[in-house]
Amino acid sequence: MVDFTNTEIAFQAKSGTDIKRAQWLFKAMAYPRLVKFGKWAIHWAIKCKLPIKGIIKATIFKQFCGGENITECESTTQRLSAFKIGTILDYSVEGKTSDEDFETTTDIIISTIVKAGNQPNIPFAVFKMTGIGRLDLLETASQSPEVATEVQREEIHAIKKRFERICEAAGKHQVRLFIDAEETWIQPVLDAWTFEMMCKYNQAKAIIYNTVQMYRHDRLTFLHEQRVKAKSENIVYGVKLVRGAYMEKERERAQTMGYPSPIQPDKAATDRDYDEALRFMVEHSDCFALCAGSHNEESSMLLTQLMSQKQLSAANEKFFFAQLLGMSDHISYNLANAGYNVAKYVPFGPVKEVLPYLLRRADENTSVAGQTGRELGLISAEVQRRRQ
Repeated sequence: MVDFTNTEIAFQAKSGTDIKRAQWLFKAMAYPRLVKFGKWAIHWAIKCKLPIKGIIKATIFKQFCGGENITECESTTQRLSAFKIGTILDYSVEGKTSDEDFETTTDIIISTIVKAGNQPNIPFAVFKMTGIGRLDLLETASQSPEVATEVQREEIHAIKKRFERICEAAGKHQVRLFIDAEETWIQPVLDAWTFEMMCKYNQAKAIIYNTVQMYRHDRLTFLHEQRVKAKSENIVYGVKLVRGAYMEKERERAQTMGYPSPIQPDKAATDRDYDEALRFMVEHSDCFALCAGSHNEESSMLLTQLMSQKQLSAANEKFFFAQLLGMSDHISYNLANAGYNVAKYVPFGPVKEVLPYLLRRADENTSVAGQTGRELGLISAEVQRRRQ
């Protein structure tokens, strides 16, 4: 069994300075009021054009990001690779709305694919559809394509062409590609387009991966349906399995607009369906390739046990584990040390433009029950071990 409490392995890549910075950050994130004030102070400083980039880059940016561009991520990629952990280069700039920005983002995503094609220690590429197209257009394509205007149809077509260019690059360079999940009201068109690309590129192995959020109560049924479709097309269905990231927004929208919430009634139901999905895909590994994107020790341990029961090698290329850079090193490094395929999301982008991502990391570590306490406890245990 993998021991997720082994802090010597978990933090073997971190210097004393790295450990102290992480300890300070997670201590700060344990106080919601301090996080709230820090967010306000950062926004105020930027508005006043104060020179705070260096402070941000040396602290929270250094903890959770690899660099401002692909080249700056190289040292992080090599450091992870030294401990048999892959890198997922994630261009984490958000909030763009112009076609020019969408084209720029598309080119950057393709450049991460080209980079991955030349480096075996970068096993995946990733992107968000809202990074290459407007949300309102994706909603129209998902909910009411028949009422789209001629201009809207042309704009939706342009989004799909960007999407296809990215998938084509993944197929050409044989790089696994995650298409991140989005809100339920734009997910249908993503599911449809993603399956089209799977039919084109996933005949021999999984290149294109859909992201399935198990905080939705309908996703187990969805996986059963995708297995039937995959078998009929004789393809491997790639899945990045996550719990999900839009719960509060989804519930609020459902209540405001008067439709049934698509979200599980509670976390226990999400955890149950997540683990059931793991069981289902391991049982049908002839149809599925799986990346378990999870910071949950129980689910990660369960997947190792399921693989063992089915006599699937830890190094089986159909199974990966993934966590975010700067978080859950006790899962990532201990799994990699035991021979499992592991990759870390390594966000990158200009400091100012990845601030929304960084502040969301702070919020999530503050709000997720036990997350900050668990991280801080493990870091503190390693500090104590090194003193002995």
